[in-house]
Amino acid sequence: MAIDAPRDTERPPAPTTTNLDRRLEAILMVADEPQSVVSLAMALAAPVKAVRAAIDGLIADFDGEGGGIRRGFELREVGGGWRIYVRSEFDDVVQDFVLTQNPTRLSQAALETLAVIAYKQPISRGAVASIRAVNVDSVVRTLLGRGLITESFTDSETGAINYATTDLMLAQLGINSLDELPHISPLLADGSDGFDDVR
Repeated sequence: MAIDAPRDTERPPAPTTTNLDRRLEAILMVADEPQSVVSLAMALAAPVKAVRAAIDGLIADFDGEGGGIRRGFELREVGGGWRIYVRSEFDDVVQDFVLTQNPTRLSQAALETLAVIAYKQPISRGAVASIRAVNVDSVVRTLLGRGLITESFTDSETGAINYATTDLMLAQLGINSLDELPHISPLLADGSDGFDDVR
């Protein structure tokens, strides 16, 4: 009776250039913050040089080079990393869509996160998560999508994006400036938890 020789464990085929482009595109579509080339290379298990070339290819693709269609979004380097952004000329239409197509109320988590940002701005998402003691990634995306907060600046040392509220938030609250926000200290258990320098 013949014994079958052990089969080699099947390995997935090496990624092609096109496959790497599409995998990179998929990651960038869901990234909340700019991703460095090194972190992208680690996520894709691909050489940094290949990822850099794939980024260049996506930029050209999105920009419509070589006779392609120029997309409504672009791949932009910000704060030492890469992220997909809506092209600035389409900001108005996107804002109108978000405001008219998403009239639902904010969740309690979104309201709490918005309050932290309003009182502590500019503030990073990590700092907000630390104050709320929960992950706030999806909530921050919601607030950005609603136009209630905006990316204020990127910390040059950590690469963390800092957020601030927008004029739209003021309009939604019916106030003219952040100075009109109510004092929050009396509402806290000891008047300071997570808001040590708040009015």
